[in-house]
Amino acid sequence: MMLKKEQNSVQLTADQEEKQTLKKLEHFLNAKESQPIKINSNGEEILLPESVNYALRQVIHAMALGKCVTIVADDQYMTLQEASDFLNVSRPYLITLLEQEEIPVISIGSNQQILCKDIANYKQNRDIKRRQHLNELTAFLQDEGFYNDHSFDLIR
Repeated sequence: MMLKKEQNSVQLTADQEEKQTLKKLEHFLNAKESQPIKINSNGEEILLPESVNYALRQVIHAMALGKCVTIVADDQYMTLQEASDFLNVSRPYLITLLEQEEIPVISIGSNQQILCKDIANYKQNRDIKRRQHLNELTAFLQDEGFYNDHSFDLIR
């Protein structure tokens, strides 16, 4: 496992051997998804809260796919570069979003920073709008006969 600690976050990446174990663990958790997870320690048994159970499954899934997982508290701040990397947009585009007041920003001296929960909320709302627009476009194209029985084969 590769562990990278920064001031306000921790990044985790699984090595090849861990990915195999994580895939097995993911399969086990998904098979037991309807049942709560119990942890035993020194004879004491604790049921994980559903929110922790859900977060654990998300982390395991991402790491099993070889993705880097970053854990950061939502009351921490990101630099503009970190925020643009998180959104997968250019820094100039992020600055445009800030100027349009799409995302709240604070100035600390000459530096601008964004609250992690604000950037996460923006991303979530953006993704919801994208899915809605894509669904509307797909429905329109289907109504117009551009798709055959949802097969996504364009009619020429």
